[in-house]
Amino acid sequence: MDKLYTPLLLVASNVFMTYAWYGHLKDHKEKAVWLAILVSWGVAFFEYCLQVPANRLGFKAGFTLGQLKVMQEVITMGVFAAFAVLYMKAPLKLDFLWAGLCLVAAAFFMFRGGLSPQ
Repeated sequence: MDKLYTPLLLVASNVFMTYAWYGHLKDHKEKAVWLAILVSWGVAFFEYCLQVPANRLGFKAGFTLGQLKVMQEVITMGVFAAFAVLYMKAPLKLDFLWAGLCLVAAAFFMFRGGLSPQ
């Protein structure tokens, strides 16, 4: 079950992380930078509350450190693409697809040997 919770928690944590990193560009663009930083830190707290358990569960379930990192990057790109298009109203470009395919290739190489025995 930990193998399922790991990516689900990482997706949820990435929603918070993406908003913390980029949401202020839309929601706080007229505010002082120190306020945007404080809001981002507050949002990032919830990202860490999900990301740390996700990585602990995943490592315990047999994911290697490299696999956890690549899984994180693949999820990050997917969440970022959705955030950019749906929330920030940025155009979806083919560059998202090409970058995503590169990450899929990275995931293939990291996961082709299976999980590490622990």
